Amino acid sequence: MSEHNDISRPELIIDRGSLHPINHMKDSIMELLTSLGFEIVDGPEIETEEFNFDMLNIKKSHPARQMHDTFYVENKSNLLRTHTSPVQIRGMLEKKPPLAFISGGKVYRKDDDATHLPMFHQVEGIYVDESVSFAQLKDLIYKIIYSLFGDDVELRFRPSYFPFTEPSAEVDILSK
Repeated sequence: MSEHNDISRPELIIDRGSLHPINHMKDSIMELLTSLGFEIVDGPEIETEEFNFDMLNIKKSHPARQMHDTFYVENKSNLLRTHTSPVQIRGMLEKKPPLAFISGGKVYRKDDDATHLPMFHQVEGIYVDESVSFAQLKDLIYKIIYSLFGDDVELRFRPSYFPFTEPSAEVDILSK
C-alpha cells in the first residue's frame, strides 16, 4: 500500500514546547521597563577582564577575580561574564546622558553550594539624568513587583551596603 497525503483531512496542529519560566519572567520585566522608556542593550556572554572588572573599578586583588570564583576561558584574559554590568559600560561608552537602558541575560559564577547554580539570569538597568532620585527608584521597584506579583503584596526596603551602589537597599516581598 502506498503512502499519500490526504489533503481533505483536517490539519494536525501540535504545540511544541513553551517559554521557560525564567525567560518568561525576564521578558516580563524587560517588557515593563521598555514600556516605561528604557532601551534594551545587549552584550557578549564571553567578556574581557577590562569590561567585567577593570572598568567597574574592581581591584586586581578582589576575590571575584580568582579562578575559584570566575570561569576563565582561553588565556585568562577572557571569561564568562559574572554580571550584566559590562553591558552597561558598553552602553555608556556609546551614549551620552540622559540615558535609560536595561540588559538581561545569563551570568556565570563558581558558587558551588546547594543554594546557587553556576549560571543564573540577571536583569540590570541604568538611568542617568538630572534630578534622578532614590524615590524614583523605589517607585520603579514597586511597579516591577506589582506587575509581576499583583498589588496584593507588601514590600519592605531595608538599607544595605553594596560597594558598587550608593545608596543601597534590599527589597523583601510578602504575599498576603
